[in-house]
Amino acid sequence: MKVYALLTGRGNNTLKDKNILDCLGHPVLYYPANAALNAKTVEKLFCSSDDDKILAEAQKLGHTPIKRPAELAKPSSQHVDCILHALGEIEKNCELPDILVVTLANNVTVKSEWIDDCVKMMENNPELTAVVPVYEDNDHHPLRAKTVDENGLLQMYEKGITGKVSTNRQDLPKCYFLSHNFWALRVENLLNNASDGQQPWAFMGNNIGYYEIDESIDIHKEVDLLLAKEWIKTNMPANSAGGGQL
Repeated sequence: MKVYALLTGRGNNTLKDKNILDCLGHPVLYYPANAALNAKTVEKLFCSSDDDKILAEAQKLGHTPIKRPAELAKPSSQHVDCILHALGEIEKNCELPDILVVTLANNVTVKSEWIDDCVKMMENNPELTAVVPVYEDNDHHPLRAKTVDENGLLQMYEKGITGKVSTNRQDLPKCYFLSHNFWALRVENLLNNASDGQQPWAFMGNNIGYYEIDESIDIHKEVDLLLAKEWIKTNMPANSAGGGQL
């Protein structure tokens, strides 16, 4: 099966230039880009961005640049639209892949072996429309969530729940959240059913496999960058010194 990787990141962010901020001697996007570069299953590499600085840094790591139009680089733009735009640009020069690994430029918590494992899961099960990393987080369990009613009072967010709900997170059913580090996507599903899948990421389809990891760190604020550095030091000691492979 043909497997390509697409690094995605835009330049217009609340934290200025977050995707290329220095993170232990490398720009932030180095980590997801290098993980894809060293993944054994990935054949071709691309980067979609509206920002020339992001494209230039990704190109150093073997990613073919795809300039994203301004209308797809707004805070309100949908990720699926930039993915579909990139596939259209890729198709102009080469055959489309069977699997597209989308890596996100502001998340350093990616390992090459994780990418390979997720791709192999899809290769072994053609019914899967996507395989995505998830992490367990019962602290933010939906059974603990609240909403505000018309009287300004707190109510349970999940309606129709009967019986007692434990206050202890350990007693609740396991709750998983989608990681925003990378996603392995079936291209056929992307092109034909991008709006028909499980919400809110409908482009992932309805048969989504999961790959459990310990944590995922999206960089949106300065404090997130500190957390990302600590993760790299713990999980990728060679990279914390500015060298090695993920």
